[in-house]
Amino acid sequence: MRAEFINPFLQAASEVLESELGTTPQCGSIGLHRSAYTSDEVTAVVAVTGGVAGMVMFAMTEETARAMVSKMLGQDFPTFDALAQSGIAEIGNVITGRAAVLLAEAGFPSALAPPMLIVGRDTMINTLDVQRLVIPMETELGSVEVQVALKLATAPARRIA
Repeated sequence: MRAEFINPFLQAASEVLESELGTTPQCGSIGLHRSAYTSDEVTAVVAVTGGVAGMVMFAMTEETARAMVSKMLGQDFPTFDALAQSGIAEIGNVITGRAAVLLAEAGFPSALAPPMLIVGRDTMINTLDVQRLVIPMETELGSVEVQVALKLATAPARRIA
């Protein structure tokens, strides 16, 4: 995976988490995710198409997810209810949207699908032949793994009339 695909997500995640949570996240070492199974309890997934194609995932524990939504919305979430779930899906959408702007500025215009949320450990999310790079982000409310599985999109075949 190319660095110009990773850097926008690193920047976007830092900016959005700092803005929404009021705390500066610390980035850990970027690595490769080798398993198709989730290891966290909550994963927001956003599909990306256009200049690059694939998906971006935001994985965290339920405790971290509830703490983040509580901070963002200014109310306590003792359970991971529908509103809390929507908030986590939206934070993934906002980070990916900001990264898409940065990707477009780098010459890779992209579009996003609406976010999806997967709740539960050991769920399979297979990115097939696309490498999944992991950017660990540590916040005061817990850890978030930004998993980027993107590749340069191939140009559509030209139709000969």
